Amino acid sequence: MSKTTKIQVQDKIISIIQNKDEDYICLTDMLKAKDGDFFMTDWLRNRNTIEFLSVWEKLHNPNFNYGEFATIRNQSGLNNFKVSVKEWVAKKNAVGIFAKTGRYGGTYAYKDIAFEFGS
Repeated sequence: MSKTTKIQVQDKIISIIQNKDEDYICLTDMLKAKDGDFFMTDWLRNRNTIEFLSVWEKLHNPNFNYGEFATIRNQSGLNNFKVSVKEWVAKKNAVGIFAKTGRYGGTYAYKDIAFEFGS
């Protein structure tokens, strides 16, 4: 990972980090800018989100683990279903979203995914 830049959107600061020459937008910063109680896990447990992420991975990631995805797809939308970003990446070999710890920590997503998250 290389440099982190920041942009200002409606008086809120959003970090952008480069990963493999692609820009990834900080979803954590987007959450902080939003009023109310909403968490990344709430978004990830939604069946439509899981479907969107799988289509994105299918288009951009030849190493996506479809076997593991089938298990998650069947569970998504259930009241007891929960998946973290780190679990999503580890089990599915996903590349569109990742969690980073440390100084510039947070959840980062490729711009297509970040825009969907924002909508």
